[in-house]
Amino acid sequence: MKTLCTIVLLTCLTQFSFSQGAQANIQQDEKIDQLLEIYKSSLSNNEYYRIQVGFGDYAKAQKIKANVEEDFPELVSKIDFDSPTYRVRVGRFTSKLDAERKFNEVRRKYPDAMLLKPKKSTK
Repeated sequence: MKTLCTIVLLTCLTQFSFSQGAQANIQQDEKIDQLLEIYKSSLSNNEYYRIQVGFGDYAKAQKIKANVEEDFPELVSKIDFDSPTYRVRVGRFTSKLDAERKFNEVRRKYPDAMLLKPKKSTK
């Protein structure tokens, strides 16, 4: 009985004595935040390639977008309004090589797809 009590007592003591209760205090230079903002703005100004999968009225564009999201879930899809139609565009590729590789894959499923380099105002 004494050994059982001793084991329970030692187990409880080891559980409470080895617990960690540290607090981290991070100090960083204010210039890091400024650099992050500059980096984000430079990324938004970069030109990028997108793949236009289809276009039409809003209902048709929604159907196409739903199909594309099902077929290519890894690609970000978006409906853009370019007067007078809605266009479904997927992906955001910074290099033309990556865009062309994915374009060839998308084109097998959507033969009317086009590789675009949109204006900077379209995001």
